Amino acid sequence: MIEITMPRLSDTMEEGTIATWHKHPGDHVQAGDVLVEIETDKAVMEYEAYDNGVLSEILVTEGQSVPIGAPIALLDAASTGTDRQPSVSAPAPAAHEMAPAPAPTPASSAAPSVPTLEPSVAADRLVASPLVRRLAREHQLDLRDVRGTGPGGRIVRHDLTELLEHRSQIHEAFTELHGQAVVLTDEKRGSEAVPITSTRRVIARRMSESARTVPHFYATAVADAGPLVRMRRELNGQLAAVSRPKVSINDLVVKACALALREHPGVNSSYVDETATTMLVHRRINIGVAVASAHGLVVPVITDADQRTVTDIGAETHRLMARAEDRHLTVEDMSGGTFTISNLGMFGVEQFTAIINPPEAAILAVGATTTEPVLVDGAVEAGYRLRYTLSSDHRVIDGALAAQFLRTLTTYLENPWTLVA
Repeated sequence: MIEITMPRLSDTMEEGTIATWHKHPGDHVQAGDVLVEIETDKAVMEYEAYDNGVLSEILVTEGQSVPIGAPIALLDAASTGTDRQPSVSAPAPAAHEMAPAPAPTPASSAAPSVPTLEPSVAADRLVASPLVRRLAREHQLDLRDVRGTGPGGRIVRHDLTELLEHRSQIHEAFTELHGQAVVLTDEKRGSEAVPITSTRRVIARRMSESARTVPHFYATAVADAGPLVRMRRELNGQLAAVSRPKVSINDLVVKACALALREHPGVNSSYVDETATTMLVHRRINIGVAVASAHGLVVPVITDADQRTVTDIGAETHRLMARAEDRHLTVEDMSGGTFTISNLGMFGVEQFTAIINPPEAAILAVGATTTEPVLVDGAVEAGYRLRYTLSSDHRVIDGALAAQFLRTLTTYLENPWTLVA
C-alpha cells in the first residue's frame, strides 16, 4: 500500500489545501496522471501520481488543509504487489503495536465516549496517521476510543468523524448553557462566516510578520508625468501600426525601477537575521508585480527586468496576470523576487503605502496619474503628476539611500525615452 502525502510545492509552503480530487476511490491510476489539485500559499497546482495502482482511500477531503508530509490518500500497489512507504513517514511500529485498538463496548458503540481533556500518552503508541495524531492533539482526543479501519488497524481521518462530531455537540451544548460561544454569525450585523483560503491565511501571516518585525519607513516622491504620458501615447501608436501589443504606465515604471535599482544596488538587498554578520545584495534584478486576482493577492516575478525591453516586460506581465487569474502560476513564476511594485493607480488611488514582502528590503506603492494645475513659467497650466511611496526596511536601507533611489527613479520617469533607448 502506497501512502500519498502532502507534497511541498513552494519554498514558503507549510500546509496545503485539497482543492479538487481528479481521481476517486476505485479509480485506476497511472504514473503521471493528475491526482489532485492542491492550493498552496501561492497558487493552485496540479499534483501527479508517481506510481501505478488503484486509489484505495481519500484521507483528506476537498477543502481540508493539512501540513506537509501528512497522508492525503492511499494507493493500492501496482500488479507487482510491492508496497512502498514514503520517505517522510515515521518508521513502522513494532509488531506488537500493529494490533488494532480493542472494540468498544456496546455502550460506547451507541455514542462515543466524551474525550478526556488531556490527550492520552498511550494514544501516541497507537497506529495512527500523522494527521490523526495532530487532530488528536488539537482537539484533545483519546485515540484509545477509536477503532482503526486503515491497513493493519491504522487509525485514519475517517475514523475520527463520529468522535469529532460528538465533541462538537458537547461544545455547542456547553456554550449554549454558559454563553461562551465564539460568534461566527451575527444577526444584528448580518454577519456570515466565510471560509478563508490558504492563500489568504498565508498573506495574513506573512504581512503580519512583516509589519511586526520589519522596521518600515516611508518616503514619497512625485514626478512630472507629462512626458511619460505623451511618450507612451506616441510609442503605442507606433506599436499598433505594426500590430504589436501596447505598453502600460506600469510597464514603464517597472523598467524605470529596474534601472534605478541597478544604480542603487543597496535597495536591491535583503536583511538575513539578527545573528547574521552580513546582508544580501542581489546581483540580479527580479521585480515582483503585485496582482489582485479573484483568488487573492499574488506576486509573480519578472526576472532580469533591467535587461528586458519595455514591450517584453509588458508581454511577460500580461502572461503572468493571465496565469494568476487561471490559478496556474508555478513556483518558478513567483520565486526569486528582489523588489516589488504594487500599483493601485488603475483603481483611482492617488497615493498609499505598502507592506514589504520579505525577504525583500523595499516595495514601491504607485498611485494613479492625475491631472493637476501646475505652474509653468509663472502661468497655471494643466499637468500630469504621478506619486509613489517607497517602503524601506530600515535595517539595511537608510533615509539617504531611499531618497537617492527615488531621485533616480523620478529622473527616469521624467525622461521616459531613456527607458526605451
